[in-house]
Amino acid sequence: MPEFDLTRVALPTGVELDVAVAGRPANPPIILLHGFPESHWTWRHQIGDFAKDHFVLAPDQRGFAKSSKPWGVENYTPDKPLADLIALADRYGIDRFTLAGHDWGGAIAWMAALNHPGRVARLIIVNAPHPFIFQKTLFDDMAQRRASQYITDWRDPGFEKQVDRLGLSEFFDEHFTRYADFEKVRGDKTIYLDQWGRPGAVTAMLNWYRATPLRVPAMDATPERPAFLNRPFPPVKMPTLVIWGMDDKSMLPVQLEGLDSLVPDLTIDRLEGVGHFATWEAPARVTGAMRGWLDARRHTIP
Repeated sequence: MPEFDLTRVALPTGVELDVAVAGRPANPPIILLHGFPESHWTWRHQIGDFAKDHFVLAPDQRGFAKSSKPWGVENYTPDKPLADLIALADRYGIDRFTLAGHDWGGAIAWMAALNHPGRVARLIIVNAPHPFIFQKTLFDDMAQRRASQYITDWRDPGFEKQVDRLGLSEFFDEHFTRYADFEKVRGDKTIYLDQWGRPGAVTAMLNWYRATPLRVPAMDATPERPAFLNRPFPPVKMPTLVIWGMDDKSMLPVQLEGLDSLVPDLTIDRLEGVGHFATWEAPARVTGAMRGWLDARRHTIP
């Protein structure tokens, strides 16, 4: 069982986050951001390993697990967890750091790289699409559009009633069976059900989808394209590693096409036979990819 402490951290953004803290503060910092519908537990296999020679922070982001769950969709727009991230780094006196994100955590990591390039020294993304490519493929790639229709379902204000009727246990089974190797997370079911069963947790987690400006056209729709798709998009300037489980059924491999034009210093590690939840489906491969890439750049960036 992984061993690390959870620390309750009050941030000036108005939320309190539980944060897995591991390693010596004097070591190089790395911040790990989880996605939906998880918590710091997403990184349970990586936290202890990186604590050997890094200072590790892995927060339960707002709305998840026991962290604060502010009421209202407006409290989950992407700028809010982005502000939490920067405030968390400030709270620990961290200026520049390696940032890793999976799923929604990866979306926030992309935003941090684009909006706070002076803070993010190195970027690691695990199965989280670049914002430009994701929005573009939702208009231009019908397979990705089809795979993303669940977002429209989860934005429905009545979706919580469906979860209630199904029950959290069945929702767990259905979600992980559809998108990942269920057998590899079966033993963690009790942990996830406890986190999802917290008052307001399901709504708070779903509010991340409701608050995003991402447009998901219906399969038979031909809506007007967002204007930013027709303009140059700013590059991600720091060294970036993208680890991709190639069997991901929600974020298809098309998300890797053209990525090198938006991320000049890009390394892609494709994990064949691995699904969306790569950090626990193939923990050794993910940790090895992260470590190998970071070790090769250990002396290149302060």
